[in-house]
Amino acid sequence: MLAMKSTPNHTGVKISGDYFDLDELNLAIYKMIGQEDQYYGYEGSRMRILSISHEIRCAAQGDRNVDFVFNGLHEHTMKQHELIAPDKNIYFSTEVLWPEVIYAAIALKDFVNFYQKDKEFPFWDVHIPTILRFQSLVLDCLQGHVPEEEFDAVLQAFNHPGSVNDYAIQYVDLLNLKYIGMTKKQREQSLSTIAMKIAVQDQDYTAFRNQVIAAASPHKKPIHEISIKAEYPENFEW
Repeated sequence: MLAMKSTPNHTGVKISGDYFDLDELNLAIYKMIGQEDQYYGYEGSRMRILSISHEIRCAAQGDRNVDFVFNGLHEHTMKQHELIAPDKNIYFSTEVLWPEVIYAAIALKDFVNFYQKDKEFPFWDVHIPTILRFQSLVLDCLQGHVPEEEFDAVLQAFNHPGSVNDYAIQYVDLLNLKYIGMTKKQREQSLSTIAMKIAVQDQDYTAFRNQVIAAASPHKKPIHEISIKAEYPENFEW
């Protein structure tokens, strides 16, 4: 079963499951985000979601973390059925930064809407529930690490009918780098604020986006193609 929990230092989340769980999520993501340039104004968001999908695919191939999880097979059950079998299953997992996974959960709302419009009977679609579960896991994990009143505000913001059309995705990088640079305690205290900044496009985001637009305009580039002068550290504690 697909699972998600915060990493020990609250730097991000650990997404885990068996091969089929992760493969199912990956397939659902690919179906949801469509082809390159299919949705005008969403290519930047599509690229960010694909970066998470890449991590999940690498995890499913065993290139990230391998964990052993109790599978519910007790000794008395094995005796009852005359079985000799392991009592643990292999789970694969990968870590994703908190700002990154929160943004993906929000951006996927738009892609789900696009996907549903192309389906005659979206209620019976097999991929939509997988994406909804992924989004729910992000919120459920977030709920366990922020005060209740702050989570209620985040939940309301998450349900706001906003859009990430032509979003300045470099803002997620800015939040990622800021979050990495914090101490564990600072992350615990600022997680809800980070979530709100992604869920609600506030004045800070608007000012940042205007800077990106100003940088893109002379070259007539889409704003998602503008790079920021900042590099992620090669190693940091999850």
